[in-house]
Amino acid sequence: MLNELKSSTTLLQSYLTWGVNLSAGGAAAYILLLCFSLFLMVEFCEPREKILPKQLRQSYWANIGLFVFNSVVMSTVAVPALLMLAEQCSGKGLFNHIHNPLGRAVLSFVAIDLLLYGLHKACHRFDCLWMIHKVHHNDPCLNVSTAFRIHFLEIVIINFVKAIAVVVLGIEGLLLVVNEAIIIFFTMLHHANISFRGERFLGWVIITPYLHRVHHSVRRDQHDRNYGAVLSVWDRLFGTLAVLKPEKIGVNGSSAQDLISLLKCGFTMTDSSSAGLGLKTYYKSVRDWLKAKTGIIGSVCAKGWIIRKWRGAMKIMHLALQGKNRKYPLYRKQMN
Repeated sequence: MLNELKSSTTLLQSYLTWGVNLSAGGAAAYILLLCFSLFLMVEFCEPREKILPKQLRQSYWANIGLFVFNSVVMSTVAVPALLMLAEQCSGKGLFNHIHNPLGRAVLSFVAIDLLLYGLHKACHRFDCLWMIHKVHHNDPCLNVSTAFRIHFLEIVIINFVKAIAVVVLGIEGLLLVVNEAIIIFFTMLHHANISFRGERFLGWVIITPYLHRVHHSVRRDQHDRNYGAVLSVWDRLFGTLAVLKPEKIGVNGSSAQDLISLLKCGFTMTDSSSAGLGLKTYYKSVRDWLKAKTGIIGSVCAKGWIIRKWRGAMKIMHLALQGKNRKYPLYRKQMN
C-alpha cells in the first residue's frame, strides 16, 4: 500500500512538474509572439531589402500556414513527449554531476546549439535531408516569418535528435523550455529583414541578419555557410563562416509557395534542388569523367599506335636502303 501511494505521489509530482513546464512554455510563447510582432513592425517601417508587397504577402501566408499546420500536428505529439522525457531523464545524464545550476544551464544551451549546428550542416550535405530542408530555403524573400517555414518531417528529425541529447545529457524540462525560447528568438532575429547598429560587432558572437542572409543564397558555395542557430563561434571554429552579400535569395528553379505545395516539396528531389554532389549526381559526374578520360586515352593510344607504325616503317626502309635487312632479299640483290 505504501509503495502504491509513493508511486502515485511520484506520478502526480511528475505531472505537476510537466504542468509547470507547460506554463513556462506558454509564457515563453507569449514573449516570442511579442518579439515576432516587433520584428514585423520594424520590417514594415525600415526593411533591410525592398520586397514587392505581393511577394511578401505570399511569403507570409505560406509561412504562417505551415507554422499553424506544424503546431497542430507537432504540439499534440512531439512537444509534450519531449517535456515528459526531459522530466524522466532529469538527474540521470552527464550533467547530473554538475551541481552549479548556472553552469548546467550554460552547458545545456551550448550543447544543444552545437548539436543544431551539426544537424544543419548535415541537412546541406545529404540529399535525403536536403530534400526536406529545402522547403525552408525556397522562400524568395527572406523575412521574420521564414523562421517558421519548416517541413514537419524536419521538425520530427530535430525533436528526435534533441530527445537523444535530453537522455544522454539529462537536460531538465525547464532548461529545455528556456533553451527553445532562446533559439526561436535568435532564429526570428537572423531571418528578419532588418538591420541595426552593432550588427557586425555582434556577429563575432552570434548569428545576425547580415550573416544569415548569405545562407539563403541560391548558390551552393554561398548557402553552404553560416550554419549556426545562435552562436557564430561554431562557424568560425569549423571554417564555415562567410561574410558575403548573397547573389539571390531562394533556390534555383520553380519553388512551391503555398501550403500544399510546400508539404509536397519535402517529399520530392529535383536536379535543381540537389544539395550538391549527392550519390546520384556524384556517380553521374564520375561516369561522365571516366567516359571523357577513356576517350582521351583512346585518342592518345590511337595516335601512339600510328606513330609507332610510322617509326617502324621508316626504320625498315632505312635498313633496306643500307642492304642490311634480311627480310628483303630481292631488294638486297638489286643493291648488290
